[in-house]
Amino acid sequence: MTSKTAAQNTPDALLLDLARKHFFLETLETRKSDDLDFHNVGVWAIRAALEEAYMAGRDAGTATNAAARCQEPER
Repeated sequence: MTSKTAAQNTPDALLLDLARKHFFLETLETRKSDDLDFHNVGVWAIRAALEEAYMAGRDAGTATNAAARCQEPER
């Protein structure tokens, strides 16, 4: 796995990365054009993107819990 900067680890950056990877979108910004803002997407692509988003959230939660355990004072 490649290392990412803090800016690349933001939720917005993750969402854009998933949109590019699974839906081939350039941006998630509204561009006020039906041709640019609405896309036909296969259900398999939606499923893959949701699974990847779920795993990213799970991994982030696991990392956060592990970091919190490392900082707990010993009794």
